[in-house]
Amino acid sequence: MSKKKHFDLDQPLRHPDHHRPVTRRDFLAQGFRAGLGTVLGGSVFSMFADPRRAHAALSSDLEALRGPCGISAAGGAGKIPFICFDLAGGANIAGSNVLVGKQGGQLDFLSTAGYGKQGLPGDMVPSLTDTSGNPFINTDLGLAFHSDSGMLRGILDKIAAGTASATNGAVIPARSENDTGNNPHNPMYGINRAGANGELLALIGSSSSESGGNSMAPMGMINPEVRPTKVDRPTDVTGLVDVGDLVGLLSQADTVAVMESMYRISDAKLGRVNTKVSADAVIKDLVRCGYMKSADLADRFGNPADLDPVRDPDIVGPGGIFTSTEFNNDREFQKAASVMKLVVNGYAGAGTITMGGYDYHTGDRATGEIRDLRAGRCIGACLEYAARRNQPLMIYVFSDGSVFSNGMIDDSVEGRGKGVWTGDNQQTAASFFLVYNPAGRPQLLGGSADEQARHQQLGYMRPSGDVETASSPAANNVNLLVETIVLNYLALHGEQGSFASLFPNHGLGNSSLMDSMTAFAPIV
Repeated sequence: MSKKKHFDLDQPLRHPDHHRPVTRRDFLAQGFRAGLGTVLGGSVFSMFADPRRAHAALSSDLEALRGPCGISAAGGAGKIPFICFDLAGGANIAGSNVLVGKQGGQLDFLSTAGYGKQGLPGDMVPSLTDTSGNPFINTDLGLAFHSDSGMLRGILDKIAAGTASATNGAVIPARSENDTGNNPHNPMYGINRAGANGELLALIGSSSSESGGNSMAPMGMINPEVRPTKVDRPTDVTGLVDVGDLVGLLSQADTVAVMESMYRISDAKLGRVNTKVSADAVIKDLVRCGYMKSADLADRFGNPADLDPVRDPDIVGPGGIFTSTEFNNDREFQKAASVMKLVVNGYAGAGTITMGGYDYHTGDRATGEIRDLRAGRCIGACLEYAARRNQPLMIYVFSDGSVFSNGMIDDSVEGRGKGVWTGDNQQTAASFFLVYNPAGRPQLLGGSADEQARHQQLGYMRPSGDVETASSPAANNVNLLVETIVLNYLALHGEQGSFASLFPNHGLGNSSLMDSMTAFAPIV
């Protein structure tokens, strides 16, 4: 092949066979774009306030006032934190990153031509060994990756050995349309319905879309009450809680005391107010609890450093996951850090990290390898942060469509001697998820190694490297792919039995079929 300079990491991708980008999703997929909820301490009933009576006895225990307003001091909703990575544009996952095989699982190898379509030349197929005698298979994360996977190299760059040994995963061969946000890939509303919630927000996403990401959410799962709040940088995180000018003028303790006084004053005055509406009690409770929630937020988050990922030594700094230099110079690292800070700590129940520029069939391999490496580093950062916080975490990685190779080789340093990405091909698509468990590696279901291999790969591919559309409910239906992810999330809690009642119109079949689409035993 003629030598060609690859695209730089954040350089937009221009394809002569694609229309010019016109929508937000087009700009994300081709890398032209890098991919606020506020709580205030005010009240509509301030008009009833009497400044001459601004006096109240303060309680010594805020918990006595939290209870009646349904405010829990515990973090989140007690569910496993969930983060999904939306790689906009049609990234490669199967073969060159996560191994996908035939009916027997990941290591039931495809044909050489099948791996060639997935970007692996004949001398790098997983059934062979490299020049040092090592197999082209890596199972450090439980899930089998190609040993030279860009995503794997990125993940391992950011995690400790102990984090890897407490991680496992599963891959789902599944087709989805190329280069479109109309695939209902995003599972966050379903994860919320399964119980995930946060202290500050239910859902967050790095894009200002209804799903919080590039791809859509299934229509039947969307709940407008928990629409994701946009968070893609540290200032979005620190801007989530605003208690006005009190913090800064007063100490945090004095701010809480003032807000608690406001609660008591409002509570006393509301007893003398007749709203003359049928929902009198509801309105008064909303006002009372508005003040109480503001006092609670000031108590927990009055110190901005508590939320700021930049000030978290586990995230940025000499002992952090990111060095100050790489964090300050890479917006994708800032985005990942902002989302993982909120989700892992229980401030948000689930989050989407959208990464643009994954429509990388540019006639070379280097462009895709560099971007896969960065995606891997962001995935690894989330896993490592969960480990440092001693929290379990489920990570789901998906993309709209996929790519294929025609067998030409990119021998450049970054191309690594692999097949160039020639064009889009939804037939080679797959998604995968990883689960970190502080108590030890999640255990696959199945009483034998063969059964466990089939639970680690939910569905399978043909020898040609194409998805076998009859291999699972998810293989040819993105809505059912999302349902499969939510089912597996519930199973990690031992709650898969509630799936049918939570999603009465689901399409995953009977309990036996759902069991076959479940990867792991419960971890909580």
